[in-house]
Amino acid sequence: MVGETLSDRYELQKLVGTGGMSSVYKAHDRLLARTVALKVLHQQYTDDEDYVERFRREARAVAALSHPNIVTVIDRGEHGDRQFIVFEFVDGENLKQLVQRSGPLPVETALELGTQVARGLGFAHEQGLVHRDVKPQNVLLNGNGEAKVTDFGIARSLDVKQGMTQTGTVLGTSDYIAPEQAQGQSVDGHTDVYSLGVVMYELLTNEVPFPGENFVAVAMRHINEPPPPVRDKRPDVSPRLEAAIQRAMAKDPADRFPSMVDFCHELEACLAEAEGTQILPPPAGSGTTGRARPARRRRRSISPWPIVLVVVAVAAIAAVVAFSIIHGIPHWHLGSSSGGGNHPGGGKALQLKAVTAYDPQGTGAPGEHNSIAYKATDGDESTYWNTESYRDAPSLGKDGVGLVLDAGSSVRLRSITIDTQTPGFIAEIKAGSSTSDFPATVSSSQTVANGTTFTTDSGKHRYYEIWITQLGPGRHDAWINEVKAKG
Repeated sequence: MVGETLSDRYELQKLVGTGGMSSVYKAHDRLLARTVALKVLHQQYTDDEDYVERFRREARAVAALSHPNIVTVIDRGEHGDRQFIVFEFVDGENLKQLVQRSGPLPVETALELGTQVARGLGFAHEQGLVHRDVKPQNVLLNGNGEAKVTDFGIARSLDVKQGMTQTGTVLGTSDYIAPEQAQGQSVDGHTDVYSLGVVMYELLTNEVPFPGENFVAVAMRHINEPPPPVRDKRPDVSPRLEAAIQRAMAKDPADRFPSMVDFCHELEACLAEAEGTQILPPPAGSGTTGRARPARRRRRSISPWPIVLVVVAVAAIAAVVAFSIIHGIPHWHLGSSSGGGNHPGGGKALQLKAVTAYDPQGTGAPGEHNSIAYKATDGDESTYWNTESYRDAPSLGKDGVGLVLDAGSSVRLRSITIDTQTPGFIAEIKAGSSTSDFPATVSSSQTVANGTTFTTDSGKHRYYEIWITQLGPGRHDAWINEVKAKG
């Protein structure tokens, strides 16, 4: 078609891309004397009303999206039986070409581009449109560091009441397809969150997480296999960013970020962390994400009062110790605030390693997220292990689920402290000699808040288990961000 002029206005100059339904041409708009992009439906589909309607729907849907990170629709038309859409022309490569050319991107570059894509998709979702085919090939770069999402060809309204079938049809690109999409189930904004998580994985590693020989093989891996940790291939990626990608790629949509805006905000926070800047929260009720701004260092006058207070505190401690020596009182009986137990506040810090989940009444793989159990003891409170999502929360529908901790050898624990971002779940501590047998209950049952300490009373054991018996109010899962122990 190069050389043809459509509707006596658009002169096709160069073929710049082709796909299953259409081809894209660089064209000259004779009327306005500017360069545009024309997307032309393939000839073999012009007699198929379903394809024609899908093509028209794309034009109508995207024409309503005015956002700097979404390619702008200029016009729609027909030339004979040929359907075409006119877009702004983005003179640059796409994300796939960028990664193929340069290899894994610097973390900050990947985050900046991913954040822009998330902003565009978040805006589309707010307008009631889910993309359903998020992939690097559908993100264009204009040469000024700006990313623009394109090709809403299989996009769907989030409130479908009529028209094309919403379920039972598998559409999308297998390397980036969400599990529910691969199974022909209904989709929503969580589907795009998953696909963008895959895109982020590829930007950082130059690999897709689930390669395979054909569509079915790849789709089955998306459905059944946990996403591989990014840090296995990119150790310079922060634990927080890895946790964000893992969460975006959760198998159950309910376990992903609640919305694309939430995912965007987390990517912005990761970018701020990488750049050494701080995130300013969005105005209340604005529905938008915050922006990273450099953290300002302010020069402060030095007050003498902190020094005075330190001197007073040291004197007080000395007086307490002297009193305990004179009266023969063990130091740890004085001023205890540990919440009870035989040895409040005492003991030596012990390093436990979270090694797996324990789900004796579960249904098998992928289980209770065994592959990310280690995050509960990785020293980073921004990462976490979490249970599966239970729809009938707070009931688990079984006796409980657990996180297994390995002390490395048989030790006697005095206490275990749990940090969590999902307070309100109920748990207790069990102990045993293997990762699958915990005959001893060594603590009372408690409702867990962030920083809750369980006082344990037991003999020596190598393996300990945080046994969760009930989820928190309104929660479908429980997170354990970090576990600390004393012996």
